[in-house]
Amino acid sequence: MKGDTLEPYKITSTRGMTVDTQDYHPEPRVAAIVASHEHPEFIVNVKETGKVLMVNYQDIENLTITEIGAARFLHDGGWDATHRYFMTAANQSNKIAVIDSKTDKLAALVDVGKIPHPGRGANFIHPKYGPVWSTSHLGDETISFIGTDPARHKANAWKVVGTVKGQGGGSLFIKTHPKSKNLWVDTALNPDEAISQSLAVYDINNLDRGFEVVKVAEMAGLGEGPKRVVQPEYNLAGDELWVSVWNGKTQKSAIVVIDDKTRKLKHVINDERLVTP
Repeated sequence: MKGDTLEPYKITSTRGMTVDTQDYHPEPRVAAIVASHEHPEFIVNVKETGKVLMVNYQDIENLTITEIGAARFLHDGGWDATHRYFMTAANQSNKIAVIDSKTDKLAALVDVGKIPHPGRGANFIHPKYGPVWSTSHLGDETISFIGTDPARHKANAWKVVGTVKGQGGGSLFIKTHPKSKNLWVDTALNPDEAISQSLAVYDINNLDRGFEVVKVAEMAGLGEGPKRVVQPEYNLAGDELWVSVWNGKTQKSAIVVIDDKTRKLKHVINDERLVTP
């Protein structure tokens, strides 16, 4: 589309055959669109077909699309630390597809836990295995660490090099920051309120020690409601964590600001205009 008017330059179909059974799907959904750092391309996840489309927009009139077979059902994902490899969840296949955006090829399909849901995932330097990208899961309590450095840590590349247990299933987002030693994991869809209303936080250098529970909903002081704690995000400096506390439409929601180093409350943003922020 044209950026200033949103007028379509070109419309193309995502319909096609599924990657596994080769059945025609008439109405597959697009689950993610990501801009490549390597080429003038958009990376498009087509959910039901399990295919990733590398759409080169350099010549709109003669549009070039490279189709990569991955796995069903593609959802969201994020970059490894080098911004070359796109790590994307095929959630109902219990896999992470690794897309090499430089060569426009599938680098690997990695088996992980049940229904991976990484958001953008979390990159950090594992004390034993080197650079890893991590995902949590909707369907179980595990967090999986995948090696992402084929040049210097070839034996670990595109493999689950380690796992830890979290509070439970129902996780939607996992987060860290280059300047932080913390790894935060939400469990917003867990049926246990004590779990859905809190975050688990790990020390990256001591993952085997387990996690600390931070009771975010309690910090918010909102009163009644489900108060689901979801999607921790860092500020630019990496010293604060901003977390949404989701409540019902007629109930109070909030954004809770936590000091990353001390894991203590800094501020609660509580405004009637915040409805499931």
